[in-house]
Amino acid sequence: MTVLRHSVSVLALEPELVAELASLLCGLAESTRARGERVLMPDGQPVEGLRLVRGRHLGAGARYEIEGSEDSERMAVRVREWRRTGACEVELLLGAPDLNGRLSLRLAAPDRPRLFEARGRMWGPDGSGALHRGAGKARVDLTAWWAAALLPPGAPPAARAPATARVRHLLGEARLYLRPRRAEDGRWLVEAAVSLRGRWLLRPVAAVALLLAGGPLRRGFRDGVERAAEGWDEAVGELLALGPDGIREELTRQAAEGRPQES
Repeated sequence: MTVLRHSVSVLALEPELVAELASLLCGLAESTRARGERVLMPDGQPVEGLRLVRGRHLGAGARYEIEGSEDSERMAVRVREWRRTGACEVELLLGAPDLNGRLSLRLAAPDRPRLFEARGRMWGPDGSGALHRGAGKARVDLTAWWAAALLPPGAPPAARAPATARVRHLLGEARLYLRPRRAEDGRWLVEAAVSLRGRWLLRPVAAVALLLAGGPLRRGFRDGVERAAEGWDEAVGELLALGPDGIREELTRQAAEGRPQES
């Protein structure tokens, strides 16, 4: 097994803002209504590219189809649960000639977020074999994250990582662990650690391959973590600059214009 570690400093996101954003997203969804297959904004304008094809709007089992950028792409969203006092969970479905995927996202207690979970799998076209299949899951204990982020500068990171992820493939498995603590300037200092290993009879082969690729692998991991930190800072910086009112206006605009051009 190979373990890679790297720490980065990123902008901090306070729990009050996260709770406000989660409530805002849920509130925006709940402000829409359905008329036949069309989903309408509060002003009566339709949400472009979105159709309700099954079930009651925002009810468990509701299914929506999203227009893809290509005719051969199929995208859909299914509501598995929608309770502000319990949890909101949606399932995203993707179908394309070379890749199919299913991703479930669940947020417990949206008005006071405490746990975020994601799980999914992907597979290739029929007959493509096991090498084109993979699965993964992620979990962020938000309560534990805020507690760890309050640790004073210089303190060791939390013993148990509040954010974890695992990806499994026929050839190997990767596990990611994220541990935050407060930096001197009020930012977060996040330690990212990944463990890599082969599976089943491929473990010895994977061990040798990881050993030979050690240098480039570590540099690639470090560069990837640094790029992720830059992306986080850019996204969080924009959120902080917009504020709740600006975010609400931007989300409303994107919903009215169709699929957002930027993530």
